[in-house]
Amino acid sequence: MDFRVFVEPQQGAGYSDQLAVAQAAESLGYSAFFRSDHYVAMSGDGLPGPTDSWITLGALARETTRIRLGTMVTSATFRHPGPLAISVAQVDQMSDGRVEFGIGAGWFEREHQAYAIPFPPLGERFDRLQEQLDIVTGLWDTPTGSTFDYSGRHYSILDSPALPKPAQRPRPPIIIGGTGPRRTPALAARYADEFNVPFDTVETISTQFGRVADAVAAAGREPDSMTYSACFVVAAGRDDAEVARRAAAIGRDLDELRSNTPLVGTPAEIVDRLAPFAEAGVQRVYLQVLDLADLDHLALFYDGVAAQLR
Repeated sequence: MDFRVFVEPQQGAGYSDQLAVAQAAESLGYSAFFRSDHYVAMSGDGLPGPTDSWITLGALARETTRIRLGTMVTSATFRHPGPLAISVAQVDQMSDGRVEFGIGAGWFEREHQAYAIPFPPLGERFDRLQEQLDIVTGLWDTPTGSTFDYSGRHYSILDSPALPKPAQRPRPPIIIGGTGPRRTPALAARYADEFNVPFDTVETISTQFGRVADAVAAAGREPDSMTYSACFVVAAGRDDAEVARRAAAIGRDLDELRSNTPLVGTPAEIVDRLAPFAEAGVQRVYLQVLDLADLDHLALFYDGVAAQLR
């Protein structure tokens, strides 16, 4: 299993907090640092306020050297596809090719209301997501010196120079996720290099991975061309008291956490709890780290769990 760190800065974290976590994750050996793309906290006051995901990742690109960087996930409602393609390509250049591009349809209506972002119905959001993927990949794939045109229901492009290009060729890896039974697997099979199911049961994950694998086969792709991943909240400790302390620090009930995520308990317990998820096809795990000040938590998990299961 590959292990990555995933933070939710909208809950209350500035740039310096994210930098400390990203640099700690890099020094410990985690393969990537990911962050959410949200503008409003789901709980609490969210102070000091949100940070923009791609501005943050651009800065982190210059203050790290090895660790991969990405979004889990960018909301297609937040940005026009052309400027989004430019931003991601530029951060990929700034990082010497370490960016991974997670993108989704968007779901949190309140943040759209809070920052004057249109929030169309779900069907339209999904249609816009597909057109954005058409455009972003089309711009990146267009040979230098050629132009790109696109005519969609929601977006059109005329005579674009399709610049800049990302450092990674043909493009940065694309991550798509969710549990939708039809459109989501089809979209993943068409565009994604990785498919993610966040915060769900082993049964749901196994079912959705099966749908995606079927869609990948139907698209004529090789089975190993898709990486399968999952996100889970983490609360690890050397003993029960430390586990309970970490659960309390993020405002979660320990029994509730144990029933909803395998990444709760001592390292030995977590290794055992991850076994069914590995059997279900999870190749990569994103640790949702909610207490960004607790860097010892990252070290304990890496030494006790990640180092054993890499």
